[in-house]
Amino acid sequence: MLTALGILFAVAPAVVWMTIARTRPVGFAIGGTLLAGASVLISVQQGWIDAPGPDAHLVFTVLAPLLIACGAGLEGRHESFPPPQWISRRNGAIGFLGMQFALTLAAGLLYALMISEGSDAPPAKVLPSLPPGITMIEEGISCGSGGCWRAATVISEDGLSRPEIIRELGLQREKCHSSGWLLDWRDVCVGARENGENVTVYASWEY
Repeated sequence: MLTALGILFAVAPAVVWMTIARTRPVGFAIGGTLLAGASVLISVQQGWIDAPGPDAHLVFTVLAPLLIACGAGLEGRHESFPPPQWISRRNGAIGFLGMQFALTLAAGLLYALMISEGSDAPPAKVLPSLPPGITMIEEGISCGSGGCWRAATVISEDGLSRPEIIRELGLQREKCHSSGWLLDWRDVCVGARENGENVTVYASWEY
């Protein structure tokens, strides 16, 4: 269900443009660009492109109406007097895109408010990929006064010591990087530590 809604969200501007495009050259150019943008956004939604989803949705929702407005302006140079039915379609398109932008902005603000409370943990994809011979035996989320974090317990199938496992993972030191561009201003930090006979790999937010 969420996948279908995400795809509809991505292709909606292209469908809107199809209803108001009046000239073939500009219509195809703007329509093709909107479909290319929709493909990129869907790839982000599906995890095929590693990028922050909330930021990608916000950028797409801002740029798509601007592109459509530019296309309508270019077409206006060729047709000074559009037919009356086009005016009604244009007004409907403006209303739809305005509603989509308002919903995206509201969702973005809600997301920013949620992450400011520190009630979520980093996603599993931020944990490092495991080299051959190292296996994850447990993964979970824990929360405390400093927020929530994700932790995974790993072991070596080749008899490596705990320091050797950490070295194989490349986590002798904690590594931090930005989580997003606009809405998510946090850094996500990934590290590893010895935990009894095993090694714990963790990911946490840095505010």
